[in-house]
Amino acid sequence: MRFVPTSCLRPGMVVGRDLYGRNSELMLAEGNILSELQIARLKSLKYQGIYIHDEISADIEVKDVIDYEVKHKLVGSLKNVFIETKDGGFNKKNVVNLKRMVDDIVNEMSSNDDIVYNMLDLKFYDDYTYFHSVNVFVLSLILGISLKLNKDELFHLGMGAILHDIGKVFVPKEIINKNGRLTDEEFEIIKSHTEMGCNYLREKWDISNESAMAVLTHHEKYNGTGYPYKLKSDKIPIYGKIIAISDVYDALTSDRPYRKAVLPSEAMEYIMASSGIYFDYEIVEVFCRKIMPFPVGTTVQLSNGMTGIVIENHPENCLRPKVRILDQDGNAVDCIDLFNNKDLLNVTIVSTNMSN
Repeated sequence: MRFVPTSCLRPGMVVGRDLYGRNSELMLAEGNILSELQIARLKSLKYQGIYIHDEISADIEVKDVIDYEVKHKLVGSLKNVFIETKDGGFNKKNVVNLKRMVDDIVNEMSSNDDIVYNMLDLKFYDDYTYFHSVNVFVLSLILGISLKLNKDELFHLGMGAILHDIGKVFVPKEIINKNGRLTDEEFEIIKSHTEMGCNYLREKWDISNESAMAVLTHHEKYNGTGYPYKLKSDKIPIYGKIIAISDVYDALTSDRPYRKAVLPSEAMEYIMASSGIYFDYEIVEVFCRKIMPFPVGTTVQLSNGMTGIVIENHPENCLRPKVRILDQDGNAVDCIDLFNNKDLLNVTIVSTNMSN
């Protein structure tokens, strides 16, 4: 299968995997043949795109690190917690349910030492906060597993990651979604979300100190220029260091009211360039081996004018995958390996079907 942005969907295309709605309901089942009405609905709901089955991608297998339905249920559970918190409520049942889901996912993911992030995220623009938090959770767990954290440590990391932005429910929405540069006063208000989130969790939740500190320190920077305490290098807890990288990567690759998403490769290059400055160099090194900026099934445009579909990634160099080349009619005509073919050193990926 391959990923097709909503703007490129056509009637008659075959859905490649189940698609769930905002309330975790099944919207489109795998194998469903798309109609004009269904495509119009996907556009109205601001879906970025969906996976489809077709002849040129029939042999491409797309695997997510956690089940797609489980991910949407986790988003729904987190959404309930955030809404209740914003309204001043506290439902212990929903808290227990979120912890149980985190624990189940930790147990499932921790059994795979070779796990990599190699799939496009189908987040809703309007539900960015919840999808972002779940993405940061998944990315952070992959890094934690690769850094050999045990299950208890992964659970503390996971809880900190999925709740890292809960303090933003106490920040005025007009500041969070401001379409333009923040004033100094507004930025100070935004910065307060780490302390407010940490204090709220310590007061209301039965949460570990490690998880609370992860929430507090996920905006600290390796060189001491972060907030709230300008901690440096080893003074920053490892969970905060991990979440910091995951948070920046997912934020940069997402559309926001004040800017368009950047290419995953550009976000990856930013993180590489910030190694030892904003981010811990050891964690950056792991990140670059485990997070694939051009997931399998992504359509890419190359600097030589060719178009293709990513069919394999190389952990040794995540920015130079193997690509199936397509002609103008969409037929497969060749396969090139940007990493292993030395004649292609000057060829780079310049855009993807997520940046159209």
